Amino acid sequence: MAENRIPKREEIAEEYTWDLRDMFPDDAAWTAEYEALKDMPARIAAYRGRLGESAEELLGFFRLQDELELRLTPLHTYASCASDQDTSNGFYQDMRGKAMNTYVAIASAAAFATPEIMAIDEDRLNLFYVVQPELETYRRSIYQIRRRAAHILSAEEERLLAAAGEIASAPDQIGSTFRDADIRFDPVTDGEGREHQLTNGTFVPLEESADRTLRRNAFESYYTRMGQFKNTIAATLDAEFRQRLFFSRARKYPDTLTAALDHTEVPTEVYTNLIEAVHGNLDKMYRYVALRKKLLGVDELHMYDVYTPLVAGATRKIGIEEAKATVLEALAVLGEDYTDLLREGFSHRWLDVYENEGKRGGAYSSGSSRPHPYVLLNHKDTLDSMFTLAHEMGHALHSWHSCKVQPVNTADYVIFVAEVASTCNEVLLVRHLLKKTTDPTERAYLINHFLDSFKGTVYRQTMFAEFELMMGRMAEQGETLTADVLSEKYHALNRLYFGPDMVSDEGIALEWTRIPHFFYNYYVFQYATGFSAAVALANRILSEGESAVADYKKFLSGGSSTDPISLLKIAGVDMSTPDPVNAALSLFGELLGEMEKLA
Repeated sequence: MAENRIPKREEIAEEYTWDLRDMFPDDAAWTAEYEALKDMPARIAAYRGRLGESAEELLGFFRLQDELELRLTPLHTYASCASDQDTSNGFYQDMRGKAMNTYVAIASAAAFATPEIMAIDEDRLNLFYVVQPELETYRRSIYQIRRRAAHILSAEEERLLAAAGEIASAPDQIGSTFRDADIRFDPVTDGEGREHQLTNGTFVPLEESADRTLRRNAFESYYTRMGQFKNTIAATLDAEFRQRLFFSRARKYPDTLTAALDHTEVPTEVYTNLIEAVHGNLDKMYRYVALRKKLLGVDELHMYDVYTPLVAGATRKIGIEEAKATVLEALAVLGEDYTDLLREGFSHRWLDVYENEGKRGGAYSSGSSRPHPYVLLNHKDTLDSMFTLAHEMGHALHSWHSCKVQPVNTADYVIFVAEVASTCNEVLLVRHLLKKTTDPTERAYLINHFLDSFKGTVYRQTMFAEFELMMGRMAEQGETLTADVLSEKYHALNRLYFGPDMVSDEGIALEWTRIPHFFYNYYVFQYATGFSAAVALANRILSEGESAVADYKKFLSGGSSTDPISLLKIAGVDMSTPDPVNAALSLFGELLGEMEKLA
């Protein structure tokens, strides 16, 4: 039997699994709510043609929308979490499908609302606010609809687009099911001939091993296997970008990037400026690669050498309980109220901690805080896993603060700011750990981790963003995303970003086959911008104390009450300029310089 066998779900101790009963006591209760929601499309349709009649009708419609949000969110979250804990479980896959069907049916029924709200005369709408002051709660939502006037279609066309939503999600669902439930890899051997189980979840931990034979075998086995399905995966990506193109053209946007970013009020220049800034700082990435080659003592640095720690001691095991305690210490600068919430999450089973057979890979926070956030982990007792814990709890408490302070309609923050709170926690954690030690070896170990994290979050995610933009432009030009073309372009981009001291192995040309974020509609660039903003926020929190923390919590509580650029300005960061990105890249260079001296 392969070492480190992945346990079955029932073998995981209950305390390390999330408690879905906080949403529904059992599957039967979920089913009852699913059935009860079947009359919602009719309730929504009753408002058709009436939204401009009076302030009361408009207010009633928005209150119904709030009710739907409060009921649909736990319905979808329960089904998604239950499905993700074992993606091979057909019952919960079906439940997830039913939740999506419910959402689509309700969205289709409400398709009339946007054109009707758009059609209300400005003077009449202003009068509505006067005669029905409670409408002020929904002013931001109404503005969000009306600001996109050029991209709103007729009621019937909106209904058709809403109905197409289920089809639009198919590429992502197919790709996710393939990666998490269907694909299987042969065990791989280390330098002593011992076998290790290879999965999507164990791939990166195996690449972190100090055993170079194991790293190479895992790398070659993984990409050989993925290469056998490269045409299928390329077809799903092609379908993903074709549906993006369909919706962007239907809504009269010039391209898919503008369509995606307009939804969150982020200028496209933020995306392109990021790529330009990183291109202007690739010399630092090349220095990092040269340092990695030197410290590993290899004649050739290969792509399977990218993840392994450079400093002795980096493989020390950090169990989940130690990770929790350290994260609590590091985030104490955010106040007792913040750490009390962390303790509540840790002790009341907000987390699903360990990998089991069929469990979705990676990590996430559910994005909702009703009744509380749910966090999926695949904890591996590593330093990286501890940072993942801090990261995902940043997401979770961001959601908690927004849901507590904001009304229902503005409680959900947009994706541009989604990675800021999570990454701020990571920066605070590494600063805390560095502050605790003056030992050169330990300091080098921590700086190495920060440099690796920076490389993975800023340089690597920007590379992904550039590749995703390339795919979007190919689709817009009528080109098909074939496996051979994607591999060729990805390989060239990898060589550009890693530079002359890195051997860009043949297998890395297929790395695009394993990245789920390429289905997330121009999401990945926000890891890099979020990291840059987080560095600035963490610096301000540590240098200015309570006043900066107060401003930061205003940001955490902001939801979508204003545009994301303005929200970050409240916390003291101006992302409308390239300054935060360039400052973060400068910090990378400074720490790299210290690491070069320590080496």
